[in-house]
Amino acid sequence: MTAIKHALQRDIFTPNDERLLSIVNVCKAGKKKKNCFLCATVTTERPVQVKVVKVKKTDKGDFYKRQMAWELRDLTEVDAKDANKENPEFDLHFEKVYRWVASSTAEKNSFISCIWKLNQRYLRKKVEFVNVSPQLLEESVPSGESQSVAGGDEDALDDYQELNTREEQDIESMMEVCEYAISNAEAFAEKLSRELQVLDGANIQSIMASEKQVNILMQLLDQALAEVDNIEGKLLSYEEMLQSVKEQMDQISQSNRLIQISNTNNGKLLDEIQFLVNYMDLSKGHIKALQEGDLSSPKGIEACINASEALSQCMNVALNPGHDKLMAVKQQQQLFSELRDTFARRLTNHLNNVFVHQGHDQSSTLSQHTAELTLPKHSPLHRDLLRYAKLMEWLKNTQREKYDGLSRTYVDYMTRLYEREIKDFFEVAKIKMAGTSKDGKGKFATLPRKESALKQEVESLHGSSGKLTGSTSSLNKLAVSSSNSRRSQSSSLLDMGNMSASDLDVADRTRFDKIFEQVLSELEPLCLAEQDFISKFFKLQQNPTLAQAENVDDSDGTVHSRPLSEHRQSISEKDMVRMMMNKIFQSIETELNSLIALGDKIDSFNSLYMLVKMSHHVWTAENVDPASYLSTTLGNVLVTVKRNFDKCISGQIRQMEEVKISKKSKVGILPFVTGFEEFAKLAEAIFRNAERRGDLDKAYIKLIRAVFSNVEKVANESQKTPRDVVMMENFHHIFSTLSSLKISCLDAERKDAKQKYTEHLQSYVINSLGQPLEKLNHFFEGVEARVAQGVREEEVSYQLAFNKQELRKVIKEYPGKEVKKGLDNLYRKVDKHLCEEESLLQVVWHSMQDEFIRQYKHFEGLINRCYPGSGITMEFTIQDMLEYFSSIAQSH
Repeated sequence: MTAIKHALQRDIFTPNDERLLSIVNVCKAGKKKKNCFLCATVTTERPVQVKVVKVKKTDKGDFYKRQMAWELRDLTEVDAKDANKENPEFDLHFEKVYRWVASSTAEKNSFISCIWKLNQRYLRKKVEFVNVSPQLLEESVPSGESQSVAGGDEDALDDYQELNTREEQDIESMMEVCEYAISNAEAFAEKLSRELQVLDGANIQSIMASEKQVNILMQLLDQALAEVDNIEGKLLSYEEMLQSVKEQMDQISQSNRLIQISNTNNGKLLDEIQFLVNYMDLSKGHIKALQEGDLSSPKGIEACINASEALSQCMNVALNPGHDKLMAVKQQQQLFSELRDTFARRLTNHLNNVFVHQGHDQSSTLSQHTAELTLPKHSPLHRDLLRYAKLMEWLKNTQREKYDGLSRTYVDYMTRLYEREIKDFFEVAKIKMAGTSKDGKGKFATLPRKESALKQEVESLHGSSGKLTGSTSSLNKLAVSSSNSRRSQSSSLLDMGNMSASDLDVADRTRFDKIFEQVLSELEPLCLAEQDFISKFFKLQQNPTLAQAENVDDSDGTVHSRPLSEHRQSISEKDMVRMMMNKIFQSIETELNSLIALGDKIDSFNSLYMLVKMSHHVWTAENVDPASYLSTTLGNVLVTVKRNFDKCISGQIRQMEEVKISKKSKVGILPFVTGFEEFAKLAEAIFRNAERRGDLDKAYIKLIRAVFSNVEKVANESQKTPRDVVMMENFHHIFSTLSSLKISCLDAERKDAKQKYTEHLQSYVINSLGQPLEKLNHFFEGVEARVAQGVREEEVSYQLAFNKQELRKVIKEYPGKEVKKGLDNLYRKVDKHLCEEESLLQVVWHSMQDEFIRQYKHFEGLINRCYPGSGITMEFTIQDMLEYFSSIAQSH
C-alpha cells in the first residue's frame, strides 16, 4: 500500500499541488468488484482545500487516473454501518449516497479517522459520523498528540519531501541488510543514528586531512587565471585583424544575393511566358478549321471538333493574377472570342440548313407510308445529325443562346413533320378499323367506298380535344353496310346472349386488336428513338431524379407542357428532354384518344382489348424508363382506356336493369345470363397473362352482382314462369359457367349461385308435390298442427276431424291410379315451366321422386304413431311410386 501511495502522490497529486494523507482500497457495494481507491487530500496552497478523490487504474492497467473528486465541505454524513463489529462497508453522503466496501476493516478505520481529523481542523460545518466507534475517534486523537493534530501536523506535512528513485533504492538496500528494519523500527533508527555520527566524524577528519591539497589546488587555479588573461589578449588582436575581412565578405554576400534574386525573377518570368505561349496559342490549322472548315464532310467535321476543343481549352485556361492586364493576353482573348462567335454562327447556319434539307428528304418518302399502317423511320436523319453531337456540346458550353435557338428550331421543325406523319398514320388506322362489314353470308367484306371518302368520314370523328365530335350517323355510315345487314356495333351482354357464336364479331374484334397493337408497336420505337437521339444530340443527361417543373396540372387533371425557354435555369436536363418530347409529339395523345373513342364507338367490347394492350405497353415503357415521355403519355391514355372500360361495364349493368320479359312466354335462361357467360369467355381469352387482371376481376364482381340482383328482379316480376323455376334455371346456368371458367375472384359467387340453385330447386319440388295429393297433405298438416298444439299423438284419433274414419276417407280418394294420373299431370306442368336449353327436367323429376318418397315415409310414420293398431295403410307402396315415376319419365 505504501508503494501505491507513493505512486499516486507522484503521478496524480504532486502535479496538482496536492498532498495525499490517507488511502483506502474499495469497490462499490452490490456490483462486480471493480476496485478503485478513495484518497483524502489537501492542497499545498492556502487557503487549504480538502477533497475526497476517487482514483482507478486505466484500461491498460499500467497507470492510475483521477476519476472523480468531492469537496469535504459537501460531505454531510459518514456511516460505518456497525460500531461494534468489524465491517468493511461504509457510506459517504454527498449530494447522493455512495456505498463502498473496503478491502479491509483496518483500512476503512484509518480512512474514517483521517476524515474525522480533517473535519475537526478545517471545516466549520462538522460532519456527522454514524455507527463509528467512539473509541476509534478518541484513539485517533490521543492527549499527547493533540498538538500534532492541532498545529504540528501541518508543519510535518510542510516538511515532507518526496524521495527520488535513487533514495528509495538506497533505503530498500539498507532495510534488506538489517533484518529487524521492519519489525523493530526504533532499533533500526538508533542504528542509523550511530552510523550517521560515524560518517559525520569521518567527513570532518577527511576535510582536515585535505587542507594541503586544497592550497595546492588554489595555486593551480591562480596560474590558470593568468593564462586565460594572456589568451584573451591574443584573441582581441585576432578579432581586430578579422574585422576588415568580415566587411569585405558582407559586401560579396550582398552582391551574390542580388544576383540570385535576379536569376529567380528571370526564371519566373520565363515560366510565365512559356505558360502563356503553351496554353494560349492556337495553331493556324485550328484557326483555319474554325473559319473555313467544311461542316458537310466527315473529315471537315472532325477537324472542326478538334479545333473547337482546342479553342475551349485556350479560352478556359486558368490565368494567374495579372495576366489579364497584359496587352498580348487581351489581344489573344479577343481573337479567341472572334473565332468562337464566327464558328458558332457558321455551325448554327449549317445545322439549320441540315434540318431543312433532311426534312425535305423525309417528306419525299412520307407518301410511301400513307397507304400502309407504318410510320417513317428517322434513323437516317438521326445518324447524319449525330455526327455534330460534339459540336452541339461545344455550342451548349460556349454559346448557350445559339444552342437554345437550334433546339427551338429543331423542335419546331420536327413538330410539323411528326404531326403530319402521325396524322396520316392514324387516319390509315381508323380507315382500317372501320373499313369492313359483313355480307349476308356472315363473311367480312370491304366496304364499297373509296379511301378518300373514308378519310373524310374518319376526320369527322375527332377534333383537337381528342374526343369524338362527329355525329353518330358518321360512324353508322362507316360501320353499317348499305344493305343494313350488319348489326349495331355497340355490343352488350344482351346481344351476346341472343346470338350464336357465329354471329359475334369475333373477326372484327381480332382485326381491331391487331390494328391497335400495330399502332402502339409503331409509336413505341418511334418515341424511344427520338428521345434517345435528343439526349445524345443535344447532350442532355438522363438523370435518375425527375423534376416536374415542365408540367402544370389543371383542375381537370390534364398535364400541359411549359414553353421550352421558360425557367431554363431552374429545370434539369431531364426535364428539357421531356419538354422537347412533349412539343414534338404533342399530337400523339390527341390522336390516340381519338382512335380509342372510335374503337369504343365501333364496339364497346374493344375497350377490353385496348386496356390489355395499353397496359402492356405502359408496363414495358416504365421498365425501360419510368420517367420517359412515352411512359407518361401512354399512362395518360391508359386512364382514358380504363374510363371507357368502366363505362362499358356500367353500360352492361344498365342494360340488365332495363331488360323486359314477355308476360306470355316462359322466361328460361335470361339473355344477360348467357351474355355474361360469353363475356367472361371473351374476357378470359383477352386478359390471359395480362398485367391489369385486377381491373377485370373488379368488373366481374360488379357484373355478377348485377346479374344476381336482376335475376331475382325478373323472377319476382315473372307471371308465366314460377319464381323458383326462374331462379333455379338461371342460377344453375351461372353455377355451371363459373365452374367451367374457374375464375378465382368469383369463387364466393359460384358457391352462392349453387346455394341459390339448390334452395329454389327444393322449394319448387316441395310446392309442386303438394298438388297431386292435396287433400292428403292438408289432412296430415292438420294432424301435425294438433300435435304441435299439445295433443298427444295417440289421442289425435279422438279428434272429430282427424279420426280413423276421416283418415280412411281421405286415403280412399288417392288410389294408385289417381296418384299416377296426378304425377303425370305434374310432369307435364313441370315440362312447361322448364326451358329446354338448361335440361333440368330429369334433375327436377328425380328430386320430386325423392321428395315424394320422403313425404310418403313421413305420412306412414304419422299413421303408425297417431293411429296405432288401426291397420290403415296407403293405397300404393313405395315400389308403386318408383314405377309411376319411371314409366312417366319414359313415356315422355
